[in-house]
Amino acid sequence: MNAPSLGLYVAASLALIATPGQDMVYVITRSLAQGRLAGVASALGVCTGILVHTALAALGVGAILAASEALFMAVKLVGAGYLIFIGVRMLLSRAGGPGIAAAPGKLTLRSLFAQGVLSNVSNPKIVLFFLAFLPQFVDPASPHPTRDLAFLGTLYALLALPVKAAVGIAAGSLSERVLRHPRAIAWMNRVGGGVLVALGLRLAAAER
Repeated sequence: MNAPSLGLYVAASLALIATPGQDMVYVITRSLAQGRLAGVASALGVCTGILVHTALAALGVGAILAASEALFMAVKLVGAGYLIFIGVRMLLSRAGGPGIAAAPGKLTLRSLFAQGVLSNVSNPKIVLFFLAFLPQFVDPASPHPTRDLAFLGTLYALLALPVKAAVGIAAGSLSERVLRHPRAIAWMNRVGGGVLVALGLRLAAAER
């Protein structure tokens, strides 16, 4: 991947990571209930779950490319359509967004980590997102597509960890007020939605 493409990937990833979602709400909820260390442990669990999705996407999409470059391009186009679809939904969404629920009981750091992994791995929307998002940045002519996909997914997890950990640490003050503020949630959804739509349109317009 050349420098401009890598820069685009990093920028898109950070914009999407900062968008409120199930993982972010989980980290904030646990941090509010048990403190900063609990938020960091939860963030570690969530980002470990991202690595599981990375492995599944890398093996599955890599196998598709090995079988047929034309089939891989079809997967990329379907993925682009999916990114545009969820991006438009985010752009049109009203202030709602995920709320912060009370966290049940206190858990050990190990349990917080395990629940973070399970929360991420069991989310079917993340499976679809990774299968749609990662292939957009892989060259069909790459001799090592599985390696490229694994690199991109691992980089996404590494980018997500400091962001989610920082949100967990700050959840007792700023983050709680921000996520309860309808305009802030709507603004973050629009940014994330705009990024997804732009990525989908970029692929659709790219030469094949």
